[in-house]
This record gives sequence, C-alpha cells and structure tokens, in this order.
Amino acid sequence: MNKLTLVVLSLSLPFLSACTPSMPTLPDMPNLLPDMSLPTLYKDDVQQGSVLTRFKINQLRVGMSKAQVQDLIGSPSIIDPFHSNQWDYINHTTRHERSDIHYRLALKFTQDKLATIDSSGIVSLDKMTDKEKALEEKRLIVEKAKIETERQAKIKAEKLKKAQAAKRIKDEKLAAEKLAVEKLAAEKLAVEKLAIANAQEAKRIEDEKLAIEKAKAQVKAAAEAEALKNSIILEQAKQQEIEALKVIKTQQPKQETLIKKEQQSIKTPWYKFWLD
Repeated sequence: MNKLTLVVLSLSLPFLSACTPSMPTLPDMPNLLPDMSLPTLYKDDVQQGSVLTRFKINQLRVGMSKAQVQDLIGSPSIIDPFHSNQWDYINHTTRHERSDIHYRLALKFTQDKLATIDSSGIVSLDKMTDKEKALEEKRLIVEKAKIETERQAKIKAEKLKKAQAAKRIKDEKLAAEKLAVEKLAAEKLAVEKLAIANAQEAKRIEDEKLAIEKAKAQVKAAAEAEALKNSIILEQAKQQEIEALKVIKTQQPKQETLIKKEQQSIKTPWYKFWLD
C-alpha cells in the first residue's frame, strides 16, 4: 500500500506544480521501482577435453606407473602414435560470466614410469578451493610424514646395511685370520711331518748303510775265515804230502827190493820154482 501511495504521489507531482506556484520539494527517496529491463539468457559452461583440477595435478609424482596416472586424472586427451610415451591432457572451456579456461598438461614416461610433468600450460586453471587447500595441506602432511618415515626407514636400512657390511668384513677378517692360522698350523705340521719323514729316511739310510757295512764285514770275516780254513787245509795237505813223501822215502827201498824180486821172478823160468 505504501509503495502504491508513493507511486501515485510521484506521478501527480507535475500536475500539482502547475497549479501551485510553490510546492514543497519531497526528500530524496531511494529507487523503489523494480528493474524493468529484460533478463539475459543463461549460458551453460562448455567444456571440451580433459577436466582436471590443481588438486589432482598436485598429486602426480615422478615414478608413477601409467595405470596409477590414469586412475588419478583419467585417460589423456591425445596419445601420439609416434610418441606413445607422451600423454597430453588438453582442455578448452567456455564459461558463463567467467574467464575461459585453456590449459595443456604434458606427461612423459620412460619405461612406463612417469618421468616428466610439464605443468607450464595450466596457468588459466582455477585455483584450489578452501576445501581442496585443506585436503592438499592434509595430504602434504601425510606425504611429508610418509617421506620422513621412508627416510628414517632408509637411514635405518643404511645403518643396518653398514652394520651388516661391517659384520661381514669382521667375519671375513676373522675367517681370513682363522684360515691363516690353520694354514700356518698345517704348514708347520707339514714341516714337522717332513722333518720326521726326513729323519726316518735318514735313519733308514743309516740302517741300510750299517746293514751293508755289517754284511760287508760278515762277508769279509767269512772270506777271511774261509781263507784261513783253506790255508789250514792247504797246510795240512802240505804236511800230509810231506808225511807221504817221508813214508814213500822210507818204503821206497823195500819196494825197490820187492820190485827187483818180482823182476827176477819174472826172469826165472817157471820150472825153477819147483827146483827151489
């Protein structure tokens, strides 16, 4: 009702001013009349290509596999058949009453692992929302904690590796020392065995030498005994021969006499025996 009264008053003011030479002026009032201009038509955003966000792009890490990248930001807009190791994500978005978006994200892979992230063409991409910033901050905290855990684990693994290497070197040193001691003991034992063998060989040679000398002495003694025996036998033979000669000399006259008698008996005719 008040609005209608004000409208009527505002329309009747020119007529009142013509009849009355002086009219009080109304105070300034705000524009209470509705905007009578025609409404503009709504235009929806037109998106062409891959739809990405900075929040997702920031999660890309070198070393990811192609499957991990695809799970995170989807399939690429373009895969050059001549350069299959490069994925391009291209977007052209026309937005209503906002600036358009034109960006290009290029990813290069080496042996199916993400090697290069070229994000220089995503300048026109919208900034992260407060919610995304909070999630990003939380993700970075988790990632930093993960990196720190991995770093600590790596340090621990390196320490363990160094300790194992030191233990291995110590064990190898002890094994080498033990081997050296065993080798020295074996060499010493071999020298002792060789010395014993040499002593036994020398004793054997000495025994053989003594046995040979003894055998030679026995042979010499036997030869000397045989020679003595032969000399005794020879002497006895000589004595027997001398005795025989003596006997022969003593018996020779008798034999000569007998021989002469025999010769005479042979010369005497047989018939003289009867006469004698």
